[in-house]
Amino acid sequence: MEFIKELLFPKFCVNCQREGEYLCQDCFSLLDFPTYTPEKVNNIAGLFCALPYNNFILKKLIAQFKYQPIVKDLAAPLASLIIHYIKLNEKQMFFSNRDVILPIPLTKKRLKERGFNQSEEIAKELSKFFGIPLVNNVLLKIKETLPQVELSGRERESNVRNAFSVINKDLIRDKKIFLVDDVYTTGSTMAEAARVLKEAGAKQVWGIAVARE
Repeated sequence: MEFIKELLFPKFCVNCQREGEYLCQDCFSLLDFPTYTPEKVNNIAGLFCALPYNNFILKKLIAQFKYQPIVKDLAAPLASLIIHYIKLNEKQMFFSNRDVILPIPLTKKRLKERGFNQSEEIAKELSKFFGIPLVNNVLLKIKETLPQVELSGRERESNVRNAFSVINKDLIRDKKIFLVDDVYTTGSTMAEAARVLKEAGAKQVWGIAVARE
C-alpha cells in the first residue's frame, strides 16, 4: 500500500523540490538549531521550540502542513525537527515513565473543516519515538476562537481565556505533561491550556513546538 502511495503521490522536498522526501538531507543540513535556554512562561515550566519561525525552509513546511494544499504527511518531518532539537539538548530535558504527551486540541468544528489536528499528528510521532504515552482524550477546546495571528498580544490572551476544558482527570493527575503545538507565538494558547491542566491536577506542564515566532 505504501509503495502504491509513493508511486501515485511521490514526495518532493518543499525547499529544493528533489524527489524522495518532504525535507531532504541537504536542506535539513541548512537548518541552524538553537541551544536551549531555560525559560518559564506563565504556567509553563519549560519551553522547547525547535527553530525560529522566520527560517525560510520551516515556513514552507508549516505552510503546507496548515494551509491549502494541506499535506498531512508533513507531521513526520516536522516532528523530526523537534526530535533532533531535543537530542541536541538532551541534558536539559528528560522523560520518565510517568510523563504524558498531550496535543493542543481543535474545536469539533475546526477539526471537521481540517480533517485532522496538526498538533496531534506531531504529538503521535513524538510519542512513538520517545515511547511516552499520548493522551488525546483529556484536553478539550470548548470555545471557538479567532485566528491568533490576526490579534495583538493582549487580544490573544482574551481570545483563548476559558477556551479549554479538562475531562478524564485521573489520566494526568500528578503527571508531568508535554504539551505539543505546531507554532508558539505569544504563548497565550499554551499558557491557558497549561493553566487548566494544572488546575485539574497535573504536576507540571512543559511546552513543545516546532517553531517560535
